[in-house]
Amino acid sequence: MRGLLLVLLILLALLQYKLWLGEGGFTDVKRLEQKVTEQEQENALLQQRNLELEAEVADLREGVEAIEERARSELGMIKEEEEFFLVVPDDGQNNGQSDGPNDGPNAGSNGGSNEDPNKDPNKDIKPDEEN
Repeated sequence: MRGLLLVLLILLALLQYKLWLGEGGFTDVKRLEQKVTEQEQENALLQQRNLELEAEVADLREGVEAIEERARSELGMIKEEEEFFLVVPDDGQNNGQSDGPNDGPNAGSNGGSNEDPNKDPNKDIKPDEEN
């Protein structure tokens, strides 16, 4: 009788091992459920992207506005009656900032100096006179 009980306990342990840790067990099921969830999320993103692309294709087939907008943004094209203005900084030192005396972080303070900001600092320097 004890031998039969021991065999049944060993068989139960093997079945539990296969159920929890073996192939097709709970750990595999949880891992596969996680993969399915991730794939569903990716599919939803791709489905949204497909809908956007379908709408863009339909717009390109039907409307001139979409073609014109793409030509302007991607190819830099303009209409014949339009004027194109390209704003370029003077020498790149300004980084888009104005040269005005009231601009910048020290506006109106001259860095604690009472001197004219447009005055040449080297103008008042005189060369040494010879004796």
